[in-house]
Amino acid sequence: MNPLFLLIYLFLLLTSQIAHASELHVDVLALFKGAAMLDISGNQMLLKTGEKSSEGILLVSANSREIVIEYKGQKRTLTLSEKIGASFITPENISVSIFLNPRGQYRTSGSINGHSVTLLIDTGANIVAINARTASSLSIDMSDSRPAQVETASGMVSSHIVTLEIVSVGGIKVRYVKAVDIEGAYPVDILLGMSFLKHVDIRESSGIMQLTGKF
Repeated sequence: MNPLFLLIYLFLLLTSQIAHASELHVDVLALFKGAAMLDISGNQMLLKTGEKSSEGILLVSANSREIVIEYKGQKRTLTLSEKIGASFITPENISVSIFLNPRGQYRTSGSINGHSVTLLIDTGANIVAINARTASSLSIDMSDSRPAQVETASGMVSSHIVTLEIVSVGGIKVRYVKAVDIEGAYPVDILLGMSFLKHVDIRESSGIMQLTGKF
């Protein structure tokens, strides 16, 4: 083989291997005290605290709520309930600036499950809130929803706790966001509450709110 072609081949092979190694994804399938069932880039395995997978994922700690894993000196905390996946690629920090409108509100465009929506930032709401009329157009999976009661200005109203597959604001994307689907036409606007906002850093100054994705 031509030495030049051999050199190029080895370079491409090494580059491919490095890229593959840096794109590990970890999903938590089950949590136990001192152990966890993980899916590491498609390979399912049970790790106990202190054990390391063949890919180099170390299970630092585990309980019924969360685990801490370490890979190449980076530690991540993962939970089962939020179905968080971890990619060990260092991503770019993405920021979105939202301007205060004349009514004293922070409104922004975004999307829910791929559908374009207008969102009202509400740091006082602990969960994203959507009225049923709007929710019906957002391709929300109701199979794992659970009934709930929500107090509104009109009194207690029936609702369902649901999971939004993906919520995007600008370039910030958060998967598996909890929301409440409220019967009737309230709230008129989709309230972007803390079930999304806890995944971003929030800064507010001089009528500008800046959201920066946490990675």
